[in-house]
Amino acid sequence: MAASVLVEPVTFGGWSNNLKLSNADVELIITLDVGPRIIHFAPRGQKNVFAEIAADMGGRGEDSWKLRGGHRLWTSPEDPVRTYRPDNQPVAHEIERAPGQVRVRVTTPGDTDVALEKTIEVSLGAQGSDVVVTHRLRNVGTTSHDVALWALSVMAPGGVAVVPLPGNSRHPGNSATVAAFAPHLTMSFWPYFQFGDPRVTFGRKYLKVRQDASLPSTKLGLAHRSEWAGYWNAGVLFVKQFSYEEGARYPDGGANFECYTDGAMLELETLSPLATLRPGAAATHTETWALHQAMPAPDTDETIANAWPFAT
Repeated sequence: MAASVLVEPVTFGGWSNNLKLSNADVELIITLDVGPRIIHFAPRGQKNVFAEIAADMGGRGEDSWKLRGGHRLWTSPEDPVRTYRPDNQPVAHEIERAPGQVRVRVTTPGDTDVALEKTIEVSLGAQGSDVVVTHRLRNVGTTSHDVALWALSVMAPGGVAVVPLPGNSRHPGNSATVAAFAPHLTMSFWPYFQFGDPRVTFGRKYLKVRQDASLPSTKLGLAHRSEWAGYWNAGVLFVKQFSYEEGARYPDGGANFECYTDGAMLELETLSPLATLRPGAAATHTETWALHQAMPAPDTDETIANAWPFAT
């Protein structure tokens, strides 16, 4: 029954106006004073898996963009004007109830300079931890934009990101088809990435990035065909699933997944294909989230493959 999905107004993090969605297993909090942003996601009654940046919590109406934490929608390629437009004003919201499900949609209008309207829609069922998060970008102006939707989850410090890698094979030999000689993984590295960084581990099956409060920023990205990534922190595993469209144009050297970390947090970032968004047009990008409790630490590839659900 839809009644088992609760939607209630709450105060949170210094903001008076927020919506809390919860079922028997998980809870989310969506800000209404600023956004669109999902500021809290957790097993019901437990600690937030997202970071909360103390200096930015509770703020509103600022002239510059604020990190705050939680989950947000940006636009890529990264641009100092378009990407960093402040999202510090109240958002409109809608609530839709259906049997066994509730959807909450929060929207901020496009500003006068960029005119890109952002919407995040959250769909939660009556049980389980699965949450469908649909991001929508609509051009409400008169100028076209060549953009990708960029969904960023700012994870709480102290954890480890885990990204599955494609399997290996032997050299195909001279009689193989042309396709057999093609690479099966492309990666992008930002200027502040350093090979040998102790936070980054390339295993046989998984790439791991550890958040470390003592180390500076680093970032990498990849064309990620396995379509899931996770973040383990103190026994709770956050997983997001997303798509990769073969043959599509992606920003940042072809990346549909990126991972950034610094001393305060770690970001799991997914991207849609690049598209020319003409006036009046819209594009969407969807992630599915889940939480798994009592998960062992991802110390080895074998632990991940054998003890984590869905991992291969």
